[in-house]
Amino acid sequence: MSSLFAGVGRSDITPAPGTPQGGWGAQTHQRGLGADMPLYATALVLSDGNISVAVIDADAIGFDREWTERILAAVTQHTGIPRTHIRFSCTHTHSGPNTFRLRTITEGLDLILAYLDGLPGRIAGAVWQAQQNLKPVRCSAGGGCCEINVNRRLRLDDGRVVIGNNWEGPVDHTVRVVRLDQLDGNPLATLMHYACHPTTMAWQCQWATPDYPGVARQVVEEQTGSTCLFLQGATGDIGPREGFTGDLSVYRRSGRILGLEAAKVATAMEVVPRGERMVEIIQSGASIVVYGREPLQGEAPVLGLLSKKLQLPLARFRPVSELEAEAEAARYEFDRLAKSGSDQEIRMARSRATQSGMRAEIAKTHEGKTHLEWELLGIRLGSVALVSVPGEPFIQINQQIVEQSPFEQTLFSGYSNGGFGYLPVRRAYAVGGYEVEISPFSADAAEMVVDESLSMLKELKEGT
Repeated sequence: MSSLFAGVGRSDITPAPGTPQGGWGAQTHQRGLGADMPLYATALVLSDGNISVAVIDADAIGFDREWTERILAAVTQHTGIPRTHIRFSCTHTHSGPNTFRLRTITEGLDLILAYLDGLPGRIAGAVWQAQQNLKPVRCSAGGGCCEINVNRRLRLDDGRVVIGNNWEGPVDHTVRVVRLDQLDGNPLATLMHYACHPTTMAWQCQWATPDYPGVARQVVEEQTGSTCLFLQGATGDIGPREGFTGDLSVYRRSGRILGLEAAKVATAMEVVPRGERMVEIIQSGASIVVYGREPLQGEAPVLGLLSKKLQLPLARFRPVSELEAEAEAARYEFDRLAKSGSDQEIRMARSRATQSGMRAEIAKTHEGKTHLEWELLGIRLGSVALVSVPGEPFIQINQQIVEQSPFEQTLFSGYSNGGFGYLPVRRAYAVGGYEVEISPFSADAAEMVVDESLSMLKELKEGT
């Protein structure tokens, strides 16, 4: 019998009509008209009888440390799973409820606060539900390819780095899939891992959506009969080939393309290994061998977990007073144009106010500090490793970790257990661009994440 147990649970976290939605600098609306499709929090609980681990996938852009800790505390309170054994990951959809720029909200603030107040209980409920349905499982992993993503850091002839389609830049098209089946072969859960910013739906969209991850997850569930979790990858410099639109059909199509590839990989897996045995030979027009396939006894996948607090070096910021003065001037100009300006003028003013406000807030938050605590979490599931950090790591970080990992399959992710902040690689600092300009970290941070992740993976592997 297997000594690995798993259970799944889900809660609906769809916002009500009128809840502040999006949060783009170029956005001219604040409140969403409703939801184009449901948003969910999906949980997977793993246990070997000694330790329990929770992996949570939430359709959200992300949460600051305060709200993240509230959610994690609620999960611990309702399930007894230790705080350090919980991975709370967000898909990073940019067209969900505005849960991260509350200071900019002037319409519907009561609705978003009520929404946030209800989230810890809803998410904890999904984990609790998963915990009640633990069943013995086996697991397998594989990979496919999907090209809906592209490097998004485009350098123009004048030297500026903008958000566009950089066809020559580094990118990872791999779709990584982990499938967990019950011992009778019935599918229980599928983990789908992919790296692409969910910015398909942008400032034009007035509907809450889970973007392409929600559609991909739905397709996998339809095709496999399992509950699917989407684990976002390292997307700091990766975006959709077709995005920044208000056309809802675009995210639905991209999600279906990804979902079908992940479902194909999952369907082809043989989670419970089977041996081939000759049963008989039938005489037809030819002599035909009839085979029987029987499950083989195998060892249960090893479950392991390691958690570590990294101290990542911070960048040097301009004086807070100077940045706050710029932000205040930008807000004043936005307020002025909001009353009498054209849509284009309002959009540009809002963008300037958003960017200057972000720079001022980052500098103020980290004023006087040299390092920032960043959580690194590693989960071992047999020959598969799940590694996660907060923030938005660049794809090269993922590539280095995967290439040197001792595991057959390594799924590296950002957007986990709270905190915002881009993690650019060193070479990006030489050319600048949006991600570098608003990153709280120095050029040394990415290399530290790579080194510490590889060290953790080695320790997880040797812990058998």
